[in-house]
Amino acid sequence: MATVHVASVLLCAPTAAIPYISRPLMSTHDHVACTRGYMGAAFCIITANWGAAWGTWMSGIGLCSMGVNHPNGIIKNLVAIIMAGVLGIYGLIVAIIISGGVSAPKSGSGNTYSQFTGWAHLAAGLCCGLSCLAAGYATGVAGEYGIKATGLRAELNHAKSSRAMMGMGSNGGGDIIDEGDAGKLYIGSVTILSFSGAIGLYGFIVALIITSSDYYACDFN
Repeated sequence: MATVHVASVLLCAPTAAIPYISRPLMSTHDHVACTRGYMGAAFCIITANWGAAWGTWMSGIGLCSMGVNHPNGIIKNLVAIIMAGVLGIYGLIVAIIISGGVSAPKSGSGNTYSQFTGWAHLAAGLCCGLSCLAAGYATGVAGEYGIKATGLRAELNHAKSSRAMMGMGSNGGGDIIDEGDAGKLYIGSVTILSFSGAIGLYGFIVALIITSSDYYACDFN
């Protein structure tokens, strides 16, 4: 029982009170544990949105570059931008869960939000945020080059088809209608994007598991 009591003191007491067990365990003005929780929520949403913005930025560059010569391929190549935007939703969900789990100190009863829960929420925020940041960069790079390569291949196929039609006396100009084998390149690009976005999904799942684990509430009775 003594071991359990000491562990409870170390988890629930503020950092400054740990070396002095005889001091009051918690002051309503000490928010060390709560600060960790809010830091986890803030870091999660900031880094997740950073990754989403990064992926959208790079994929958008590739999409606009490809759309100059192949405007008919813009709609189906929006996949990279959509997948980048989903990363921000992951961070938003985890940040809402974390911020909703942070409880303020109560007057007369001490802190109800333990250091254990604060560290858990900080870890969950870091897990989801950094995973979405990495996924956003991977999605942006894969999306930019995949979109450009797909558009370039479709343009080359159209040029070959146009030369063949002109040789037969037909006008081969106009927009690119038949992409030829560029569709195979598109499928490969989407597959790469799927695994790039899965990095953020992995961090999101682990963050949900951490936030849904046992909640250690302080009890000074």
